[in-house]
Amino acid sequence: MIDKLETLKARFEEVGQLLVQPDAMTDMKHYSKLNKEYKDLEKIVTVYDEYINVNENIESSKELLKTEKDEEFREMAKMEISELSERKEEIEEELKVMLIPKDPDDSKDVIMEIRAGAGGDEAAIFAGDLYRMYDRYIESKGWKKELINVNEAASGGFKEITFGVSGEDVYGALKFESGVHRVQRVPVTESQGRVHTSAASVAVLPEVEDVDVHLDMKDVRKDTYRSSGAGGQHVNKTESAVRLTHIPTGIVVECQDGRSQHKNFDKALSVLRSRMYEIELKKQEDEQAGKRKSLVGSADRSDKIRTYNYPQGRVTDHRIGYSQHNLPTVMDGEISEFVERLRMAEASEKMAQDSMV
Repeated sequence: MIDKLETLKARFEEVGQLLVQPDAMTDMKHYSKLNKEYKDLEKIVTVYDEYINVNENIESSKELLKTEKDEEFREMAKMEISELSERKEEIEEELKVMLIPKDPDDSKDVIMEIRAGAGGDEAAIFAGDLYRMYDRYIESKGWKKELINVNEAASGGFKEITFGVSGEDVYGALKFESGVHRVQRVPVTESQGRVHTSAASVAVLPEVEDVDVHLDMKDVRKDTYRSSGAGGQHVNKTESAVRLTHIPTGIVVECQDGRSQHKNFDKALSVLRSRMYEIELKKQEDEQAGKRKSLVGSADRSDKIRTYNYPQGRVTDHRIGYSQHNLPTVMDGEISEFVERLRMAEASEKMAQDSMV
């Protein structure tokens, strides 16, 4: 582990030097990649520097015990060794987690899709509640959100809504939200006051570039139509909405949020690439499947992952068996605790798998 940390520290110093070179910003794409690498390495190096410092202090205290005669000073040295040794173990665990290879997609922006599932009008209303929850969470993280396609439901909420999210390590945080979210509550449309169960599915797709997936435009059919959603007279009078169909796979993508057909085409193409990338990732995961399926690393859209129980004010994540009894706060966008626990569960799984190799 120490050899690996020393190598990373040397690379950190090397990248730091590259960033201050006079011509560093001539290629902004390369500069951004270096800057991202520097920030990632800085987190590990900061913890490693503390680890070195703690070790040095332990050794100093041990040397003091060999020569010191005063009993009071000896007791102080023993206490310091005990405290520092405890901290050393904590740092070692931190470093082990930090050294687990990151999913290369974690730093990517995402495209999120929320669709109403079983439950009729109530499912659409719940899809709207989930969108609001993510909107608040995205805002709290300082990320940027951009609508791609909206299909509103007559009773409120959405039949389907698609939007992009960009920022730092967006996919690494939001990827755990993929799957079926279930709600248990008395619908506003229910006159008898009975608790109903409805569902909405969430898909989180890493946004990909041309180089990430092969897409032959000869296989893509483009159709334009008038937007049926909100947006004013301009949107409804012109055929600015775009529908792309990937003929070999049958994937259909629509975008009608923007006024410009060109911009809607670009957005739709980005979603199509991400959908195809998702299919390829699924194939790879199936081919490389180990002895057991990951609980949190590859949630399928059809997997029930979380239940929001309104009568009991409880939110439960079924993958890690973790519940919170503060449902209103969660629905207001405070999902950080779930994200962190799922991240730790994923890290623990990877560490366990590495130890079996």
